[in-house]
Amino acid sequence: MSLYKPTAKSYFSGAGLMDLGLIQSGVKVIQSVDLDKRAVRTMQMNRQYFDHRIIWDDVTEMTVLDQPKSDIHVFTYPCKKYSLIGEIHGIRTGDELFTHALRHLALEQPEAYVVENVPGMKYFKVVMEAMTKLPGYYVQVFCPLNASLWLPQDRERLIIIGTKRTFKITHPTVGIRPRIKDIIEKDVRIEVPPCAISRLNGEYRDRPIIVDPEDTDAIAPCCVAHYAKDMGTRMVKDKQYPNGARPFTKREYARLQGLPDDFILPDRVYTYELIGNGVAVAKARWIGKQLMNYFN
Repeated sequence: MSLYKPTAKSYFSGAGLMDLGLIQSGVKVIQSVDLDKRAVRTMQMNRQYFDHRIIWDDVTEMTVLDQPKSDIHVFTYPCKKYSLIGEIHGIRTGDELFTHALRHLALEQPEAYVVENVPGMKYFKVVMEAMTKLPGYYVQVFCPLNASLWLPQDRERLIIIGTKRTFKITHPTVGIRPRIKDIIEKDVRIEVPPCAISRLNGEYRDRPIIVDPEDTDAIAPCCVAHYAKDMGTRMVKDKQYPNGARPFTKREYARLQGLPDDFILPDRVYTYELIGNGVAVAKARWIGKQLMNYFN
């Protein structure tokens, strides 16, 4: 008997990393929405993975009942307002985008929903109440769930999975993951920006976090969106460079997030931002597998 492939709509989909993991698990994504034209274009460049409807639109202005119905809603709204390192003083409920996620959930009431964000979101009581206490749903929260279970990257996140029926999900365990050495490109030619050299020379308060590919247990720090602006915060050892270290390439950054090498990346600095804003693909695949089990 063939498996049922539940349908999903992805909100705040970015460059499609969450969507890709869900698709790889067997979930049928039918619609992706994001307000960032660069992210939408990146998804459209990768039609080998995304053959569904990709929309450039503002979720806050989208009416719910005009959208196609789906079994699952997936929300990965921006995390800046919830980040512990962000400027959140005086903000009681973080970003209001969660209210629009709640609006879509309340009006359509899909069979299941997923929320992914930074662990800092759990300190916003109003947000957590809204996303975990919706009547009629059995909710499970995983926090922190680290991408290092699957990938050589230290990336902790909060995952909320709500289902209409009781369904037990166990926390994943460490599996076989690639090493830093496995994701490093050969004979890299990348410009080391002045800010990176200044960090290496101790001119900043914080020195760069340098990852050694020869260390079999090495884990890269979290891939952050602002790497596009300061490539000196995390670097990789490379004796071919004068200071013995260089920034990660875009492809290496993508590999740290679990993107396959045939995933087309824009040849722009902002690509680091798109990757850093995404969900680790392996983690999204794990989420998708749990949902596949639920529906089957």
